[in-house]
Amino acid sequence: MIREIVVDTETTGLDPRSHRIVEVGCIELVNHVPSGRTFQRYVNPGMAMPPDAARVHGIDDAFLKDKPPFAAIADELVAFLGDAPLVIHNAEFDLGFLNAELGRLGRPPLDAARAVDTVTLARRKYPGAPASLDALCKRFGVDLSERNLHGALLDARLLAAVYLELKGGRQAGFDLAAPARAETEAVAAADRPVRPARPHAPSAAELAAHEAFLAKLAEPIWRR
Repeated sequence: MIREIVVDTETTGLDPRSHRIVEVGCIELVNHVPSGRTFQRYVNPGMAMPPDAARVHGIDDAFLKDKPPFAAIADELVAFLGDAPLVIHNAEFDLGFLNAELGRLGRPPLDAARAVDTVTLARRKYPGAPASLDALCKRFGVDLSERNLHGALLDARLLAAVYLELKGGRQAGFDLAAPARAETEAVAAADRPVRPARPHAPSAAELAAHEAFLAKLAEPIWRR
């Protein structure tokens, strides 16, 4: 079983040294397919929300006023992540913010080697093509109708669908049913009636027609 976690964050800005996380969203994958387990928390950043950031995700100070600080969700988040690989779109950004938050609490950082960066995967598979999450969703026909604004859990769900396509499409999950299907087919084959082999020898008329055809050829290979 392959367990992976798709991770996305929303923040107050672009620099983890001076800005903070306001939402974390995670989707658990098993064999590259969502298992149904998710993790989402909104976080009070302890600072005012810049207008530019609020326009991206729609999260404002009034909404975050009663939300817990990152310190209150850190244990639960780290437990959910476990030691699984982390599937992230532009891993440097999200890991930078997560590790900045963990560092403020004196916790060890998440190892960058755990990250599977879907931007890198997309650029390798489609060199020169746009690699934004929106562009990849459009390429693979992933429904974007709910994405009026960015949201960590919503974007993680979209990324999970994109990641599955980057790994080869929905066939990736079919192996879960393959053993049962093979067993069923074997039983069905055993129940089929045994039929005698069909005759394939040529008839006298077919042999005569073949000889007549060869007589028209100069040194046919069938006579060598």
